[in-house]
Amino acid sequence: MALVTVTDSARDYLAQLIEKQDVEGMGVRIFVTQPGTKHAETCLAYCPPNEVVPTDETVDLEKFTLYLDHNSVPFLEDALVDYAQDKMGGQLTIKAPNAKVPNIDENAPLPDRINYVLASEINPGLAAHGGEVSLVDVADGSIAVLRFGGGCQGCSAVSLTLKQGVESTLTERIPELTGVRDVTDHSYTENAYYQ
Repeated sequence: MALVTVTDSARDYLAQLIEKQDVEGMGVRIFVTQPGTKHAETCLAYCPPNEVVPTDETVDLEKFTLYLDHNSVPFLEDALVDYAQDKMGGQLTIKAPNAKVPNIDENAPLPDRINYVLASEINPGLAAHGGEVSLVDVADGSIAVLRFGGGCQGCSAVSLTLKQGVESTLTERIPELTGVRDVTDHSYTENAYYQ
């Protein structure tokens, strides 16, 4: 069961919205679009009884039922739905730290584990310079073939970033990796952070 926390204020707010719909047995469905990607979005939607999916997990929140989309469950771990009152009325927020990248274990396929480390540890740091790195392939079963983009493409410090940052982090987190290879065309320097 995914651990989705819905605060009391969010429960009250959602219950008020549901009541205005005037549909007997109306619930709320939570799901993630494009889960496990950088474009993932966590969404809430009304869920009338005729739209309940049998594979959804259900959470009785007393005032209504919360339906967890079956395919989204791993991405909803530690999600928080909150409602904060403000001068303009209030705002409902959904925080799902695992929506973009699910927490995977050591038995996951090697590319999934590499992508997880890139998304959760490496790319947040590179984003400060407008950069990113992505996995292209795994060569010879143990070499991560990477492509840099954004501010990293053509950056004069990319070899330092590759060896001391990316490679050391990846090989430390994933012991079966023996190295990394950069296949980026660094002759294009228009967006480079350091030129």
